[in-house]
Amino acid sequence: KGEGSLPSEMLRSVWRLGSRRLFCAEALAKRRASEVKNLVSEGETKRMNLFTAINDAMDIALEKDKELILFGEDVKFGGVFRCSIGLNEKYGTDRVFNTPLSEQGIVGFGIGVAAAGARAIAEIQFADYIFPAFDQIVNEAAKYRYRSGNEFNSGGLTIRTPYGAVGHGGLYHSQSPEAFFTHASGIRVVIPRSPAQAKGLLLSCIFSPDPVIFMEPKWLYRTAVEEVPVGDYRIPLDTAEVVREGDDVTLVGWGAQIKVLQNAADAAEEKIGISCEVIDLRTITPWDEETIVKSVEKTGRLIISHEAPQHGGFGAEIASTVQERCFFSLQAPIQRVCGYDTPFPLAFEKLYVPDKLKNYEAIVKVLEDSA
Repeated sequence: KGEGSLPSEMLRSVWRLGSRRLFCAEALAKRRASEVKNLVSEGETKRMNLFTAINDAMDIALEKDKELILFGEDVKFGGVFRCSIGLNEKYGTDRVFNTPLSEQGIVGFGIGVAAAGARAIAEIQFADYIFPAFDQIVNEAAKYRYRSGNEFNSGGLTIRTPYGAVGHGGLYHSQSPEAFFTHASGIRVVIPRSPAQAKGLLLSCIFSPDPVIFMEPKWLYRTAVEEVPVGDYRIPLDTAEVVREGDDVTLVGWGAQIKVLQNAADAAEEKIGISCEVIDLRTITPWDEETIVKSVEKTGRLIISHEAPQHGGFGAEIASTVQERCFFSLQAPIQRVCGYDTPFPLAFEKLYVPDKLKNYEAIVKVLEDSA
């Protein structure tokens, strides 16, 4: 070890610093190529909806890690969406338990558990209620590793919360706040689109060396049903997935919006013979730029769709990056199909959400703009 060289301890904790993101390099190095579709075709599966897949993932994690704990409001009884049902009976109140109605306390406690070296799953009953814990998340959980020079971290913390439209939630049970947390370097934001994705991504989040916010599209809890691989499997974080290949337009979204985009792509193919490539971002931060860029270089057109309001939504970050990296490939201005810049309206929810028709109209527009 020559003079001026880095100590081996520092070399073992190399950081990735770029695009204002700071994460443990170990996690970024463990990307695996296996996808759920291979597991479904090759191994044993069980038919599950979204909430039972999440329950199964937490059951596997609790069995695998005897120090893992799960807590939140009404979690002991299964939670309002039943995601933790049966886990208190199986693992006891020492490991699966209720908390006071204090989001700041729930997250703060989880940070302490993780900082002490254990893993914790903290449930926030609705994403709309996460804001009292905002300081704990962005100023403590996200920064703990950085401010301690990697001597301490809260990487064992996973914050689960349901987000998005549900059909009758109104302004306090329908929000999509993912973009707020993408400004905080050091914390991941992950959103699944389906039961099989939810299970594999949640297990990766729980055993990730970084703190994670795992947002669950609540209207899919019971409506999304599919074959889910049995047992422990992990879907790599930070990687988008091309769920439908196409040549003419790239459609990017996450969570429940992927089904909407697939329906819009079906309509475009049936009505105007247009081939759309649909990409599920899966990890919102750090997001997979390369997959999106590669697709846009092929299609020359990009539409980004999310339920959150357009102004300051994460779609703007994607659009800006693609504009920089694909300037000479773009054949039309990038389109964003998002929620409106208003509180989420109960009476006008159907008008507010970026549905199949709005996305189909955006597809037509980008084709017209490039004609």
